[in-house]
Amino acid sequence: MAGRSVVVGVGHYLPERVVPNSEFEKTLDTTDEWIRTRSGIERRHFAAEGETTSDMATNAAEAALTDAGLTANDVDAIILATSTADLTFPSAATMVQSRLGMTKGFAFDVQAVCAGFVYALTNANALMLSGQAKRVMVIGAETFSRIMDWTDRSTCVLFGDGAGALILELQEGEGTPDDRGILATDLNSDGRYKDLLYVDGGVSTQSTGHLRMKGNQLFRQAVERLTSTAETCLEKVGLGHEDVDWIVPHQANIRIIQGTAKKLGVPMDHVVVTLQDHGNTSAASIPLAMSVAKQRGQFKQGDLLVTEAIGGGLAWGSVLLRW
Repeated sequence: MAGRSVVVGVGHYLPERVVPNSEFEKTLDTTDEWIRTRSGIERRHFAAEGETTSDMATNAAEAALTDAGLTANDVDAIILATSTADLTFPSAATMVQSRLGMTKGFAFDVQAVCAGFVYALTNANALMLSGQAKRVMVIGAETFSRIMDWTDRSTCVLFGDGAGALILELQEGEGTPDDRGILATDLNSDGRYKDLLYVDGGVSTQSTGHLRMKGNQLFRQAVERLTSTAETCLEKVGLGHEDVDWIVPHQANIRIIQGTAKKLGVPMDHVVVTLQDHGNTSAASIPLAMSVAKQRGQFKQGDLLVTEAIGGGLAWGSVLLRW
């Protein structure tokens, strides 16, 4: 017998304001067609004035609790992946903890940009397997609209705001790849590639800064590294491409998603794609996509899911789990 971290609930939240590509045509030298053909994005959601990352995270968390049939105090810990926390400190996770009325356990943020949710999920799994917690809520939430340079047409059209959450529960498995729950994880980073995607400000430089990206160079890194990390997870448990039922990728660019799926030999109708409606929501994109896919009825119990993401750092990784 072996402990496994099993998904027992998912939920998401999107701000009310929907921004179609056509809105950018008024202020930038761009078109709806240009954005769609290069990224796959058609629209995205932007947070309302005064709406924060912890607000959205709390809404997603409440949806996940409802889905799981649990209350906040049934959860031992909250790990929130974000690069856009409300304040320098305390963590957005502790704000969510308070808002949910959770009076025990612990909460903290993880910052690995677009790979943040994979990093948070891996940390949650490790905490659970080591006996630190029996149930962990893992949230991804971002307000990237607050760090956009609205004059940079190569970046500001790509990102959106939102939040997704899932709840993991430690359950007994047989220790085989047929178990439900997280089967393998793989994390990587290489700080030499910092200049491909970063924000040119922060606390110790005393400015908020704006997102800066070298898209073409990042694209070249992405497909190869995402394929490699997914294959590493599969190899760890002795499974192959043909065993994968669904890829739930980070929703950054349709070409990256298509390229990775092709290399992994998974047809696109078994890839969860939401970026046309949400844009790139960074650490929120994978849990958001999982929650939407569950609502659509795409997953069935026992399906093998690969989630993979790459973001600033560079940081990248994957999680292999059975639904």
